[in-house]
Formats: sequence, structure tokens, C-alpha cells
Amino acid sequence: MDTDLSEITQAGQPAPPAVMVIFGASGDLTKRKLIPALYNLARQNLLGEHFAVIGLARSDMSHDEFRQKLTEDIKEFATHEVDAELWAKVVKSVYYLPADLTDAQTYEKLAALLAEVDKNHGTQGNYFYYLATAPSFFAPVVEQLGKAGLVEQSGSRWRRVIFEKPFGHDLESARRLNADIRDSLKENQIYRIDHYLGKETVQNILVFRFANGIFEPIWNRRYIDHIQITVSESVGVEQRGGYYENSGALRDMVPNHIFQLISLTAMEPPISFAADAVRDEQSKVLRAIQHLTPEDVLSRTVRGQYGEGKVNGETLPAYRSEAHVDPNSGTESYVAMKLFVDNWRWAYVPFYVRTGKRLPKRATEIVIQFHRAPFILFRQTGVEKLGRNRLVLRLQPDEGISLSFGAKIPGPVLRLGEVNMDFQYTDYFGSTPSTGYERLLYDCMLGDATLFQRADMVEAGWEIVEPILDVWKALPPRHFPNYAAGSWGPKEADELIEADGHEWTKCGV
Repeated sequence: MDTDLSEITQAGQPAPPAVMVIFGASGDLTKRKLIPALYNLARQNLLGEHFAVIGLARSDMSHDEFRQKLTEDIKEFATHEVDAELWAKVVKSVYYLPADLTDAQTYEKLAALLAEVDKNHGTQGNYFYYLATAPSFFAPVVEQLGKAGLVEQSGSRWRRVIFEKPFGHDLESARRLNADIRDSLKENQIYRIDHYLGKETVQNILVFRFANGIFEPIWNRRYIDHIQITVSESVGVEQRGGYYENSGALRDMVPNHIFQLISLTAMEPPISFAADAVRDEQSKVLRAIQHLTPEDVLSRTVRGQYGEGKVNGETLPAYRSEAHVDPNSGTESYVAMKLFVDNWRWAYVPFYVRTGKRLPKRATEIVIQFHRAPFILFRQTGVEKLGRNRLVLRLQPDEGISLSFGAKIPGPVLRLGEVNMDFQYTDYFGSTPSTGYERLLYDCMLGDATLFQRADMVEAGWEIVEPILDVWKALPPRHFPNYAAGSWGPKEADELIEADGHEWTKCGV
């Protein structure tokens, strides 16, 4: 039931008629991201005239009370100044249903409300469901939707379900969840969301690589020495200590965000930009990532936990002092590892990845480090060593791309200096503040699953992580905390990359 995208995507036309049903509509995700994203789509004329929202949650509210709540929330969380007239148009199409998500009667009431909304707004029976709930509700909600006939598709009428991460807790649970939801849904109805893929620079990786003839020929082991991926956060776990205690940095960031970045960076050219053509190539990369033996886990992975530290004179608490955290916790807040992609393009090229909380700055970067040029030509000159060309893709917070190369320093003596060619999105295309969810919601309405994970990709990610989880479980950390809040992580992470003669690139430089 996928929409024909050829005309819609080229012209940037409004999405087709649809109802968005949000399970967990009273939570933070709805007010901070989803509703502001829908408002931004409306500002850009990408939200169709025949569109409505139904929110479900336990709280007892009327339609008007829910609309009033969202009206207050949008003032705080909108990425633009709110246009009162436009917001009034959006919010009048919002409905609310108090719900127990495990009760079959909830879905009978939802079916009745959807029929009413279809009639009032001309949404033609097209529904997409957003599960902004705890993962434990994913399978039960889908089962109830199936029993109520609310995911059945016929003719041009479509039904889709968006799942917010995490998708599984380990390989076994991911496989079980995939099997459970496929009892009621076809794979083309399933949209596993990763909000990192809503960022402009992530989407631009494909354009950068495949629309520019100067980069793709050198995008391989002959020219690239190694690749670094950094996803750093300056905040701690804040109020998410309970969740984080059961997750940790590895589960929270690596099987989804980081592996998505690796797959987009390392994939072969797809035969087209059709969703499955792109995801086929991403899946091949994930399946090619070398699985770690227990010995590899000990030598090629690093885990850390932040202790107390100071930043700008402010004392930051240790992880174990955060709310809802075990005072003797062995949960990691930092991960670094060295991976290899075992295929022809990337043989022997190390991929160094790191992610953590309470680091000096919030930044996400992909660094492509090229081989050093031969020194032979410069032996009889004043040049002592040659630098390396480096391409940096900055995903956040200042989205852009920079390329460093050597140039002669003016003067009678041959000396080299490093210069940077730097591109920032805001300088060339202006600022378009967004939540990161606009493109993903729009694509779901269009039926374009390119930026969503497929079942085999999810399971391939967990297969890589599973041996690490097993070793770490068998050998609890004995030296936590091992880095100060506000630092760049444990010294073992520096030693990991320095052992190969490299060093971590300074983010933002």
C-alpha cells in the first residue's frame, strides 16, 4: 500500500490524507518533539488539509482539555515563533481518548473515534500509529490493533506503525519482538524510528557520497586510513537513571544510532534511492562487521562510568549519585571500540567509535582520515612530517562539513601548514530549526521507509553487540568510576586508538 513517491517527493507536496494516532500522548516525546514537528510540517505546507491527530494516554482528559494542554506546550517547545492562526488550524484537528492500552475496549473506542475523524476530516481510512510508549507495550498494542481490524489494508487505504527505540534489549528480545509484531503487520507497515536519521547531515551523507564525483572514487581502503565516529553528550542521565540502569551506553546508542552512521558511511552505492535498495546495502555493511571474540572484547572495547567532576567551576555529580541509580552501579555511561568491516572496500580499515555522557561538549561527528602522502619528495626540505587530509562530517550541534589539507606557509623556506575548507548549513541554506522528527513523520505518511530500520538490520546490530554484552556481564567492572565528569572519557579509550598510532580528533575543531 505504499504511495507513489515520484511526484510527491520531487514537488514537496503535502502528505496524503491521514490520521496520526499517538499512544503515550501525555509523555515528554509528544509535547517536546512530535507536536512541534507536526506544526513545522504545517508551516512548510507539507501537512495535508485532510489530517488529524488522536492522542491516547491514561490521563482523563476531554478533547478540549488535551488541545489546551498542547497549546500551552507548543509555546515552550516550538522551534519557531508560533503563528496563532496556523496553530488554531492544527489544534482543532486534535482529539483525545483516555485509554488502558491493554484493554480491548480501548481499541473498540479507538475504532469508533477513527471512523468519526475520517468522516469529519476526509482522512480516507489512512492511519499511522506512533508508539511513544515503553517497549513492553509494543507487542501488546500491535496485537490489539490487529484484533480490532485497525491495521488491515485494502485498495489504496494504508496502515503503518512507528516504533520508538529501543527495539529489543538484546538479540533474543529483538527477534521475539520482530516475530510478535509480524503476526499482525507486514514488514512494509513497520517503521522502526531512529531520530538521528532525521538530521540533515545524516541524510546528506548519501548525497555527499553519491552525487559528487570527486569523493566516491577515493572512498575505500586504498585512500582512507581509518574512520572515527563520536557521539558525545555533555549531560548526565538526568531523570532517566532508572531506564539507563537497565540499558547503559552500549545498548542505548550502539545498535541503533552508531551502527546506522557506520552503515551509511560504509555502504556500497545502491541501485536507486528506493527504500529497500538503500537498506539492502546498509544491511550488507552490518552483516560484514567483524564479530568480536571474547579476547577481542577485552582488547578492542572500553567501557567507562563518570565520576564527580568540575566544569566552569560547577561541580557535576558522579553517575552513582544520580537519581534512581544504584550507588554501587556497574552500568557503563561510556563506550569506545575498534571495529572492522570485512569486505573488499574496507578490509583492514579500523572504525573507531565512542559515545558517552558527561563529556565536555555535545557533538556528533564522522571523521574520515586519509592516508598520509609519501614523504620522499620532501626529504631535502624543511618539512619534518606530512599531515593527513581529514574530512569531518558534523551532525550536531553545528551541522556542516570540513576538509583539511596542507598548504605552503608564505616565506623563503618550504614549510607546510594545515588549512580547512569549512561548510556550514546555516551559512549557505539559512537556519531551519527542527525537532529532527519532521522528515521521518513526513516520510512515513508518504510510505518511504528509507530512513527507518528493517528487521534484518535490527537483528544484525544486536548480533554484533551480543558478544560484548556477554563478556561484560561475566566480568563486572572493578574500577568504576574511571573518568571525571567533563572529561573526554577513560584513559583506556585514548590508549585503544593510540596503540595504532592514531588519536581521537578534537570535536568541533
